[in-house]
Amino acid sequence: MKTAVLFVVMLLVLIIPHEWGHLIVAKLCGVKVNEFSIGMGPLLFKRQKGETQYSVRLLPLGGYCALEGEEEAVDDPRSYSSKTPLQKIAILLAGVTMNIIIAVLAVTLAYAISGVPSNVLSAVTPDSPAAAAGIQAGDRIVEIDGTRINSWDDVITAVDGYHEGDRMEVVYVRDGSTKEAFLVPEYDSKTQRYMIGIVAGTTRSPVACIRNGILSTWEMNKMMLGAFQNMIRKGINKDDVAGPVGLVRVVDQASSYGIGSYLMLLALVSLNLAIFNIIPIPGLDGGKIFFIILKMISLGRINDDMEYKATVVGMALLLALFVFITYNDIMNIVK
Repeated sequence: MKTAVLFVVMLLVLIIPHEWGHLIVAKLCGVKVNEFSIGMGPLLFKRQKGETQYSVRLLPLGGYCALEGEEEAVDDPRSYSSKTPLQKIAILLAGVTMNIIIAVLAVTLAYAISGVPSNVLSAVTPDSPAAAAGIQAGDRIVEIDGTRINSWDDVITAVDGYHEGDRMEVVYVRDGSTKEAFLVPEYDSKTQRYMIGIVAGTTRSPVACIRNGILSTWEMNKMMLGAFQNMIRKGINKDDVAGPVGLVRVVDQASSYGIGSYLMLLALVSLNLAIFNIIPIPGLDGGKIFFIILKMISLGRINDDMEYKATVVGMALLLALFVFITYNDIMNIVK
């Protein structure tokens, strides 16, 4: 039951802001929004507010923001079809942008819960180079070998840059006084890195959490883009992808490690959706943007009818992919 709730919450957190992004930018561009729906399938609840119907539907596997003139051109100055190419692209990019923002917020919240590794030490290993040099728990490392230290990542980078045979100068602050120590790092064969025997403390400073939330999201994004590139070069293995059924299993595994792991998974899925949605496949936001650009540079040779036919094919392929992935997920569970 817990896993099911967390799974539905994840879907809603991914869907609502995405569609809300389309809604807000569409209204800012003067586009009439006919319906804003959370979920797909049979209608459970609806409320009319102004010109827009806000709906909740049975299946929390998607959602949509129905714009006037989105599927076909209509003679209405407030229709999506009547807007400029840049306005259309802005509306389409709003959903992807919201997925990226959700990822940053999820990672930032995870850091706020667990804390960010800090250059203020929580412990010093006995009989280590740092202990022998007089460094103690509670000291704040501010400089190593002339390099300014502002975070635990800076500490790791500085120690990793140690040249064998040299003495390392560590400047630290204790009780408001600046002190310095000289030591020689020891090579650890297990980690294959130089160590000085210090343990990071943690901070829940909003600035540190936001900073690390943005940086970690960026690193996560680079990792996933690299994974997509590898899949394109080497081909896609059927076990490399997962649909809603497979995601339920992953949610169950992540939640067993605590809320922080669940939030990091949410961020990862949100970024995946953003990247996948921007791919120029007809039917996705990226495909719509692709056709907007094609129409601009083709001087009318690419028309709405061509886009419609390509969208039908694209949606059919996406549906087939969804069915295949779901079948593969079920087979993996059976195995």
